[in-house]
Amino acid sequence: MLIVFDLDGTLIDSIGDLVIAVNRLVAERGGHPLPDADVARMVGEGALLLISRAFTASGVADDPVGALPRFIEIYDAVLPGTTRPYPGVADMVRALHAVAPLAVLTNKPTDATRKILAATGLDSCFVEVIGGDGPYPRKPSPDGLLALIASRRATPAKTWMVGDSTVDLRTAHAAGTRACIVRYGFGYQAFDHAEARLDDVFVDRPGEIVSLVRQG
Repeated sequence: MLIVFDLDGTLIDSIGDLVIAVNRLVAERGGHPLPDADVARMVGEGALLLISRAFTASGVADDPVGALPRFIEIYDAVLPGTTRPYPGVADMVRALHAVAPLAVLTNKPTDATRKILAATGLDSCFVEVIGGDGPYPRKPSPDGLLALIASRRATPAKTWMVGDSTVDLRTAHAAGTRACIVRYGFGYQAFDHAEARLDDVFVDRPGEIVSLVRQG
């Protein structure tokens, strides 16, 4: 068995630091600040799309591609800031680490991902980490997930993809894995239930994921 986690909105509550970084960049480019809830709906498909959406919403006309390095610089300076694991996540990760290999598949840049995992003390529990700037297309492409499955000699049928958004659900469906969606994550605010299948699982607390895995 293999358990693959999304990062933002699944393992960690990072929205506060993302809002700070986005609004600092927007302010530098002459835009108006964005509310937390608006930024939360923009997260999940990589930093470039986050910047593009933020620029559009805040009235910034600059090129998001050219602004990406500056955003990464700002965000890296903010971290670890207020970013923390959701309540119960640390216990959940440690419990699952004892029974199955764990990995992280995120659209967040790899360096920021590793910095957060190290700062939160979760890094030692994950055998592999694939970020959005890695060798595979970003989610919802299944390529990164399938690579993790192959590297651990697992099978899609014995793999869980755990996330908080429609992007994570699409990734699981495309790879043929089991899908577990956490309703406590900020990405769930924009979740599209029309894409859910009868065998997709929804949970409200991290501890429920441990029970799922133990049930097989």
